[in-house]
Amino acid sequence: MKDQAGRRRARRLAIGTAVVLALAGMNGPWLYRFGTAQYHHYKINRPEYKAENGHWDIIEFPPEYRQDTIHAALLHTGKVLLVAGSGNNQENFDKKKFDTRIWDPVKGTIKKIPTPNDLFCTGHTQLANGNLLIAGGTKQYEKLKGDVKKAGGVMILYNENPDKPITLPAGTRFTGRQNGKTFVSQDAVLVPRATKVFDKTGKWLRNNPGYGRVYVEAQAEGSQYETGTQDNYRIQGLTGADARNTYGIAQKLALDKKDFEGIKDAYEFDPVAERYIKVDPMNEARWYPTLTTLSDGRILSVSGLDDIGQLVPGKNEIFDPETRKWTYTRTVRQFPTYPALFLMQNGKIFYSGSNAGYGPDNVGREPGIWDVDTNTFTKLPGLSDANMMETSGTVLLPPAQNEKFMVIGGGGVGESKLSSKRTRLIDLKAKKPVFVDGPELEKGTRYPQSSVLPDDTVLVSGGSEDYRGRSDSDILQARLYHPDSNSFTRVADPLVGRNYHSGSILLPDGRVMFFGSDSLYGDKANTKPGTFEQRIEIYTPPYLYRDARPTLGGGPRTIARGASGTFTSDHAASIKKARLIRPSASTHVTDVDQRSIALDFKTAGNRITVTVPKNRNLVQSGWYMLFVDDDQGTPSKAQWVRVP
Repeated sequence: MKDQAGRRRARRLAIGTAVVLALAGMNGPWLYRFGTAQYHHYKINRPEYKAENGHWDIIEFPPEYRQDTIHAALLHTGKVLLVAGSGNNQENFDKKKFDTRIWDPVKGTIKKIPTPNDLFCTGHTQLANGNLLIAGGTKQYEKLKGDVKKAGGVMILYNENPDKPITLPAGTRFTGRQNGKTFVSQDAVLVPRATKVFDKTGKWLRNNPGYGRVYVEAQAEGSQYETGTQDNYRIQGLTGADARNTYGIAQKLALDKKDFEGIKDAYEFDPVAERYIKVDPMNEARWYPTLTTLSDGRILSVSGLDDIGQLVPGKNEIFDPETRKWTYTRTVRQFPTYPALFLMQNGKIFYSGSNAGYGPDNVGREPGIWDVDTNTFTKLPGLSDANMMETSGTVLLPPAQNEKFMVIGGGGVGESKLSSKRTRLIDLKAKKPVFVDGPELEKGTRYPQSSVLPDDTVLVSGGSEDYRGRSDSDILQARLYHPDSNSFTRVADPLVGRNYHSGSILLPDGRVMFFGSDSLYGDKANTKPGTFEQRIEIYTPPYLYRDARPTLGGGPRTIARGASGTFTSDHAASIKKARLIRPSASTHVTDVDQRSIALDFKTAGNRITVTVPKNRNLVQSGWYMLFVDDDQGTPSKAQWVRVP
């Protein structure tokens, strides 16, 4: 493959050189007037170039349909759900202007969808019934230091009464026993009852207090209301035993930065009715959570910032699609926000270390294999640039049966200028899995996008060298990764920069769409505020510039695990691969849904019969795109198939 890649590069160079010489021979001054930009446009639109490198096209919605797309998911109708919520726009949030669009990439139609809450920075995943589960979002935007006018912070509440919980309404007042200053809660809070602790003989030893957390603020503006040390706070309005058993403790309450706050709300999006359906809320508010399908089809919700802007303290929960209700897991484990969590073929969860950024730099950062039921966590060694895993991307390489993952790029914690150009590979089927370095990128890359293609390559594109594209650092490069040779092939450069709040989605026709990008600044000197990228860009891979592609039609809409389905194809005799690809749900460099599963198949005449593997952890219930590839590596258009 490396030799082939070298020949392709040489051929591209020869084509380009020939064109230059031909034009120069025609008229030197004309070539000069033609200009660099015009020549580049001429070159990238030549059939030979497209056949080697693919092609990019920009799609711009009419003004009334544009939005700051933060999340996108491919629906089994073939349409794409584009979710903005408030779109990282404080003005939209204040006006309760929350946006969603449905775009049909075939017909080009766009539809506005009523959006029930601020689903900015929510979590999402595909469900077995074809709906999209969406959970969490934004309760309150952050306030930077200098914008915070009232001293405040987190109040930890304790209840030492083992007989009953206590609920404190919003507006409850807390007065320091030493500092004498009074603070007011912003929300209602339930403080659970204390837990009785007994020894082995059944003798009572002590009560472990129940505790809750709530954000409190001073009653008036000004630095004079700040506190510098920890204090114990009595709760106004409580009397008798309640007053003795219930109290608050807070560290410094100050005019510090106030982080984003999450919500508990959860919805299913119905692709057929094209509407949101409210389901039971989560037990924890979450902003930046990850949703991952478990072995039994239930959905695990992990991490996020809670309703007081704190990292959820390891209290993970599970959604049951049958009851549409949430329950806590029996154990506690904490991760940074948007952790990259993938279901393995043994039913355990692989955590690559990739995440989107909020959380302490020493909590939940190491990659490993997590058994959710027992809460055992086996760390995985060998990860290079381990201090630069924020904003890195992780992809399950095709075919999924091999259980090999690639971790791409990344950056330092927070707004660090550090970025990594490394890729790391790990084979989870090895006796002792260990990360090894793969081929390097040209530049350190935050926010790389990766999409699995039906020919078993992976498109890696975009990102920026610095935090949120700072200093005009967007990377206008794209590569195809070849798992069989562990090598990259450089392809056509994208036209639009993509950094924070961007993503990519494989479409049923084999093209890849890119959305979003939220640059912090708009210039190299970092003096002008950035603007949100509202244009969509479509990459057409080289395989779609060949003379013909195989057809695929007919066949069943549903195939059970272990069962087979027969389809028709005019090119059945030339088919070399069959793949089931799970549709993506992408945001913040996190897409734990996408996976490409190899299918056994046989052909007879114009028929092709495919068989779905039996392992439910490999083939999760839901809708898939079925592609077949011919002997040139050219894929068919997808047929939608449901695995019950």
